[in-house]
Amino acid sequence: MQCGGSDAFSGVSANPSAGYAADLLVGAGATVMFSEVTEVRDGVHFIAERCVSAEVRDKLAEEMRWYDAYLDEGQVDRSANPTPGNKKGGLSNIVEKAMGSIAKSGTSPIVEVLSPAERPTKHGLIYAATPASDIVCGPSQLASGIGLQVFMTGRGTPYGLAAAPVIKVCSRNEMKEQWPDVIDISAGEVVTGEKTIEEVGRELFGFIVDVAGGRKKPYTEQYGLHNFLCIFNPAPIT
Repeated sequence: MQCGGSDAFSGVSANPSAGYAADLLVGAGATVMFSEVTEVRDGVHFIAERCVSAEVRDKLAEEMRWYDAYLDEGQVDRSANPTPGNKKGGLSNIVEKAMGSIAKSGTSPIVEVLSPAERPTKHGLIYAATPASDIVCGPSQLASGIGLQVFMTGRGTPYGLAAAPVIKVCSRNEMKEQWPDVIDISAGEVVTGEKTIEEVGRELFGFIVDVAGGRKKPYTEQYGLHNFLCIFNPAPIT
């Protein structure tokens, strides 16, 4: 699970729908990963409460401390995130953005916390401590072994990964209408009241299973929308 180009509706429609799908996947025995340190940092106490053990909770705290020091050393404040595009879409600050971002993790217990590129050892919901930047987070998740990514967006992005299919979910119907050959599923009907989070979440769950099973291809795969891989580097990434 990853989000990018978020807007004020991302935390209302697309991300909660993805979270619902994440819970269904975990319940069915799958492994689900979510990431982005800056975009959980100001709500980290909520995910700490979901850690299954003190060991997992302490690893989460360790990763947060490391990233705080990394940004301090680079003389960058995490409030530099949200981006100008996020702000144009209605997100006012990083706390607000973090709360919406965490919604994509659903409600399942967190069984493991990983450092960037560390491989999972457990099944269930996993938090992988990567930068928030799409083009760094994606390769970091690939290095941790993901086979498929679900990417939520409110502002739109042609982002994709050559090594794993990327399913695009938008927060508003206007985005689907604007980019019908980029967005796979619109959660905009949650905003308009035509569908519930559960209904869109179940639709997304079914699509994930079909893509994972090779029965369907998201648009990123159909049209070869792939980013270059950008690996975590010393430059401060908020």
